[in-house]
Amino acid sequence: MVSKLAHKHHVYVVELSQDVWQDAHFCKCNPTSCAPQPCVYVGMTGLDPDLRFDKHKAGIQASKYVRRYGLRLLPELFEHLNPMPYEDARYMEVDLAIRLRQAGYGVWQA
Repeated sequence: MVSKLAHKHHVYVVELSQDVWQDAHFCKCNPTSCAPQPCVYVGMTGLDPDLRFDKHKAGIQASKYVRRYGLRLLPELFEHLNPMPYEDARYMEVDLAIRLRQAGYGVWQA
C-alpha cells in the first residue's frame, strides 16, 4: 500500500504577463509560441501550489519569471493531475511544459 505522504507533490502553472516577451532569453526559448495563447511558468512543488506561488512573488526560492511577471495560477491546467509522488511530479513537470509549448503557449519550465 502506498503512503499518502508519497502523494504530496504537485505540478502547477502560473500565467505570466505579456511583458515577459521583453526578456530575450524567454523569447529565444519560445520561437514558435502563438499570440492568442498565454505565457506560462510550469513548476513542481511539495507545497500547496497557492503557497508556492506566494513564495515566488515574495522572492523566496523564486523563479525570476514568476517573481517579475507572474499574474495568477491557472488551476484548470494542472488541478486534475495533483497530488502525485515526487518522481511522477518530476516527469509531469517536463511533460506538461512540452504539451503546453506544443499547444502554442510561451513556456518557461523550472
